[in-house]
Amino acid sequence: MPATAIRKPNRRGRAKPEAAPAASPVSPGMVGGRYRPLSQSEMERIHELVLRLLADLGLSQVTPSLEARAVAAGCRVDDAGRLRFPRALVEDVIARTRRKFTLHGIDPAHDIEIGGKRVHAGTGGAAPTIMDFHSGKYRESTVADLYDIARLVDRMDNIHWYHRSVVARDAHTILDLDINTTYACLSGTAKSIAVSYTDSASVRAVMPMLDAVAGGDGKFRERPFCTAVCCHVVPPMRFATESCDALEAAVEAGMPILLVAAGQAGATAPAALAGAVAQACAEVLAGLILCNIIDPDCRGIFATWPFVSDLRTGAMSGGSGEQALLSAACAQMAGFYDLPNSVPAGMTDSKLPDMQAGGEKGYTISLAAHAGASMIHECAGMQGSLMGTSFESYVLDNDLIGAILRTVRGVEVSEDTLSFDVIRGVVLGEGHYLGHPQTFNRMKTDYLYPEIADRRSISEWEDAGARDAREVARDKVQTILADHYPRHIPEALDRQLRENFNIILPRGRMSGGNGVW
Repeated sequence: MPATAIRKPNRRGRAKPEAAPAASPVSPGMVGGRYRPLSQSEMERIHELVLRLLADLGLSQVTPSLEARAVAAGCRVDDAGRLRFPRALVEDVIARTRRKFTLHGIDPAHDIEIGGKRVHAGTGGAAPTIMDFHSGKYRESTVADLYDIARLVDRMDNIHWYHRSVVARDAHTILDLDINTTYACLSGTAKSIAVSYTDSASVRAVMPMLDAVAGGDGKFRERPFCTAVCCHVVPPMRFATESCDALEAAVEAGMPILLVAAGQAGATAPAALAGAVAQACAEVLAGLILCNIIDPDCRGIFATWPFVSDLRTGAMSGGSGEQALLSAACAQMAGFYDLPNSVPAGMTDSKLPDMQAGGEKGYTISLAAHAGASMIHECAGMQGSLMGTSFESYVLDNDLIGAILRTVRGVEVSEDTLSFDVIRGVVLGEGHYLGHPQTFNRMKTDYLYPEIADRRSISEWEDAGARDAREVARDKVQTILADHYPRHIPEALDRQLRENFNIILPRGRMSGGNGVW
């Protein structure tokens, strides 16, 4: 604007702010894909290997039901019993599978659009232990922990879904484990949930629960808010029988399917990173083809999850630079295929939410996000190479993910943001931007402010008690878990679920004043 139109400061030295748009600096589904660890020719070479692996090697141990479906669709079983996928079929499924779909929340306010390099972040993992909030010692995880983590995630703006992140060790049968995991996730958050179902019996068992929460028989299929996580392969290149049965049942039930291939480089996948990416792509495509044969309209998620081994010991190294590259390359290959996808990141090897954890989470999540991963799993809460978790990590990681998503949004270049008139007006006028209307507006739409990270001066921080980020996060955990007990499942429906299912979590544990928090 011209110099004559510059607003004069008010008595506090600032111009009165104009009404600012309500847009947040970050939101689910911002577009990534600017980071490209693979060139176009390198992606094409990996793709050629993927086609060769599926056509010339195939996968062993397919279930009889899926074998019959696959053979009818054009696959063949060779003399060694391996199911081979012809190149034409693979390319046809890649061409016609769904490019995007809505991943529904239990509450529609939490619906997110998956596909097209739109980046989202969430939980995941199957940790058998959790750091006890009060003692600071790792112990076996329980159904109550699943529920409490869900309640935390429900209040974390930058964590977009809840994939169960611990295994309930107090469930004594497989069926009880899967039913109670589903119940705890459903009860603790109104966001989309994901559960690893052990077999088809578990999938069939939970469907009445999902329908009841959705509003009645068949209602879940209209807005499926629970994703079935299927590790349908046991790398290298063989099917997992029980998980394939679960996959078939879940697709028939209308569930979104997270198709996971989790080879470990140097152990169950090639140590060479390009080979690990290719094997994972082939294994996941095999599952996606089967899903599309069952239901051409299925919601399949291309979840290439190759992990890294520390080759000196064979131990998993989820926080390594190599893991960051693997996940980013897998996200890029999913972009090459234009498939809704998932990669793992944020799986620190640290046992504490400390500097090591922050660094490893920061670079692994950043590379995956900037490579355009549709869904970044396991990027909140996980510790010890997925063997543990801690409550305060979810709060700390929510802050970190927000900052990373802000970098994904990038720099907006437009006539307005280039700001010639603004610069001219300030240069010829007040000589600073502190009171300018653009500053007031942009501070809300362009800048993200952390809830946990401390930006005060050293003296202010010292005067306030010199507390570190973990202490502040613990306060937030305690505040949320003492008061936040979601009620999106009405009490009458909860009583009905408890009558029909063996629910382990006591009802009294699901309200304030229970003596735990």
